[in-house]
Amino acid sequence: MSIRSLTSLCPIQAALLKERVILVNKADEIIGSATKEEAHRIDNIMTKSGGMLHRAFSLFLFNSNNELLMQRRASEKITFPDLYTNSCCSHPLHTIPHEQDPTLGIKHAAIRRVKDELGIVDIHLEDIVFMTRIIYFGPSSGEWGEHELDHVLIVKKDVPIVPNPNEVREIRYMSKNELYKCLEDGDEFPITPWFKIIAESLLKKWWNGIDNLDQNADQEIHQFSFPKQEDSY
Repeated sequence: MSIRSLTSLCPIQAALLKERVILVNKADEIIGSATKEEAHRIDNIMTKSGGMLHRAFSLFLFNSNNELLMQRRASEKITFPDLYTNSCCSHPLHTIPHEQDPTLGIKHAAIRRVKDELGIVDIHLEDIVFMTRIIYFGPSSGEWGEHELDHVLIVKKDVPIVPNPNEVREIRYMSKNELYKCLEDGDEFPITPWFKIIAESLLKKWWNGIDNLDQNADQEIHQFSFPKQEDSY
């Protein structure tokens, strides 16, 4: 299973389900809030009106050797445990006013979460480059799914890392060739749905221009997948 039942959760992860994420429309305009639990329930995503769509971010951290920090999500994670993904993935919170800001809010959320997940305290607003936004739907087994408007961020910086074992099972820096070789292996390197989309459609271009990121950034909202009734369980 990609997402665990509530009865099997560790107390720390269960408590995080009560956090309130930011609900948006397809233009990334705030329309309300919901708990993480509510925002990830298939019944709340699969509705005729389009369902809950929440704001998220995916941060890609590169070192000075142009290697990407990959993490494997902890077994305790509710969504997609034990899958590989980019450096840090999470949400701005509706209950933190400055994280609602349409420009800087995502960056503030990323700084908060890299500290929580990876023990990184040396990333600042000026280090973070906004690249683009994507909308995707990632169904999972049972009654759960992902439906996010995901802001994609890149940082290139050498930083000390102290992973939180309740969030991250393992980390590794990977070259571009090493990563894409692993992606070809499929089952030997299981990945999250959002990382799959970004790796297949956008990441190579950004990696090739890692020292000129602004040239490849855009303000578009790229629509990759939406929930359909046949995706429900």
